[in-house]
Amino acid sequence: MSKQELEVLDQDPACCPGLTTSPLDEDLAADLAKVFKALGDPVRLRLMSMIASRGEGGEVCVCELTPAFDLSQPTISHHLKLLRQAGLIDCERRGTWVYYWVLPGVLERLAAFLTATRTAGADA
Repeated sequence: MSKQELEVLDQDPACCPGLTTSPLDEDLAADLAKVFKALGDPVRLRLMSMIASRGEGGEVCVCELTPAFDLSQPTISHHLKLLRQAGLIDCERRGTWVYYWVLPGVLERLAAFLTATRTAGADA
């Protein structure tokens, strides 16, 4: 696999125990690292935010995303492709435009993974 190819995460919501629940096994750590690598670039993080801000079921046209950046359209398309390959977003072509949306449950699974479980009697 080249450095530019990322695999889609398992879509099972029970796949990702919280970070503080138990140590990660090797496979889950590798899968999550691909997602965090995709989000580790400021352009991709902004793109993800712009798409996710449309809410569940919301979508955004690439024509609305491109003007927000001082980058060429092919560069924006490349970043969007990496977010798709990481299993974070999906898209559909309609005529000359492509519309993007966050895959269902993706943000919830990431939030659940990153949320520390508070134990009884723990200090705030």
